[in-house]
Amino acid sequence: MTLTIATTPYIDQKPGTSGLRKKVRVFQQARYAENFVQSVFDVLDDFAGQTLVVGGDGRFLNRDVIQTVIRMAAANGFGRVLVGLGGILSTPAASNIIRTYAAFGGLILSASHNPGGPNEDFGIKYNIGNGGPAPERITDAIHARSMVIDRYLTVDILDVDLDRLGETQVAGMVVEVIDPVADYAELMERLFDFDAIRKLIAGGFRLSFDAMHAVTGPYAHDILERRLGAPAGTVTNGTPLPDFGGHHPDPNMVHAHALFDRMFGSDAPDFGAASDGDGDRNLILGRNIFVTPSDSLAALAANAHLAPGYAGGLKGIARSMPTSGAADRVAHALGLPLHETPTGWKFFGNLLDAGMATICGEESAGTGSDHVREKDGLWAVLLWLNILAVRGESVAAIMAGHWARFGRNYYARHDYEGLETAAAEQLVSELRAALPALPGRTTGSLTVAGADEFEYLDPVDGSLSRGQGLRLQFEGGARIVFRLSGTGTSGATLRVYLERYEGPDGVLDAETPAALADLIAAADHLAGIPRHTGRTAPTVIT
Repeated sequence: MTLTIATTPYIDQKPGTSGLRKKVRVFQQARYAENFVQSVFDVLDDFAGQTLVVGGDGRFLNRDVIQTVIRMAAANGFGRVLVGLGGILSTPAASNIIRTYAAFGGLILSASHNPGGPNEDFGIKYNIGNGGPAPERITDAIHARSMVIDRYLTVDILDVDLDRLGETQVAGMVVEVIDPVADYAELMERLFDFDAIRKLIAGGFRLSFDAMHAVTGPYAHDILERRLGAPAGTVTNGTPLPDFGGHHPDPNMVHAHALFDRMFGSDAPDFGAASDGDGDRNLILGRNIFVTPSDSLAALAANAHLAPGYAGGLKGIARSMPTSGAADRVAHALGLPLHETPTGWKFFGNLLDAGMATICGEESAGTGSDHVREKDGLWAVLLWLNILAVRGESVAAIMAGHWARFGRNYYARHDYEGLETAAAEQLVSELRAALPALPGRTTGSLTVAGADEFEYLDPVDGSLSRGQGLRLQFEGGARIVFRLSGTGTSGATLRVYLERYEGPDGVLDAETPAALADLIAAADHLAGIPRHTGRTAPTVIT
């Protein structure tokens, strides 16, 4: 029997760029998760009898909220729920499941690269029927509904056994616990030349993949070690844990330092990689070389034709605005359209559905293609391995050749995390007000050529997204972008993106901090970062 439970709104349930993310203790408040899930269901139409996909990255609270979603899905009229074994589904795998089984949509339970555990972070986001994150018109409607919600629907049943494959009846609805890896792994086998990668590995090529005790562990064990024949131990930290082993599952040089140490050590493997909490981000390393996410996007786009799934060429390349222009140069050389979007994978969905792009990427370590509607960490790793197998060169050699052909975009992101929200907003507000007067202003060796706030007119549906980042363009082509992140759960994070281009005949082997030193100083000066934040250095540099 359906139960109607009275509730009152919470005023803090506005989804960010990747759904609703809060501290676990916030989600543990009475009716908090229920309010948000019901708000999602209330703004959707015509899902009676349809299929809902549910799963997450295994973080603390994952199993509890899955049981809540199952009960509420039954009460609201869904006909079927597909849930990953143990509650596990990586974000790209969930997108694939939605598409493969023609589901109405899905709820992905994750806070991505944020830490997990009783005192850390949790999140929920809704993905639509194309497998991608809900567009702003839906997330805005969810937020509006959450502000007035007065009831939610549920059923009173025992918990579903999430650790046994098969079907269960729940108040007239079918719940099927599925293998979370199989469909995704089969998709990867269709896209990439597994035989070539197997031969590469069998010939002595060594790789190391750090799953960071997050969701990609089971996927990497199955694909890299079982299907591709990499030795046992290739995948480290491969068991998903509710607190990610006490670590921060963000694949960068700070939180994946053990992998960096391994790849820059005396007996380094040939290739190193990592993924994040929910499996949609990637870190790419060669022996003694870190490939920035922006450079990785460009190199993958330039070489994608070497993989069977992309042998016919690309329809276009898309990147988020803060991502470096390295991919632009590849697009120009290949005669492809280049699309510049706001940050957030949902903006790529329309382009992919319309056949306007094949490969997309963000500087925040997210890369993917039209095989799903999410960024995909293991996909990027496998495309790199396919390229390495075909070209027979090292990562360093491939990147050196890339820069010699296209030039090099020296690039870094400086994150100032845990700022007082008011101070961060004041910094952005003051800088926004100063934009009209900045052109012509000189700081150090740099002169501002243009300054604006990025907005995006979607070429597919005509929607306009404003306030997507403050941009300073300098004479000579260098630039700085300032954004407040929408992926944190407490305080504010200021992201500062720094970029300078060096042509193919220029200096291509400089250290990035030295190449960007004048831009770093200009960012501090023009935005008043030390004055507003009290910080003299970023928390994380990527």
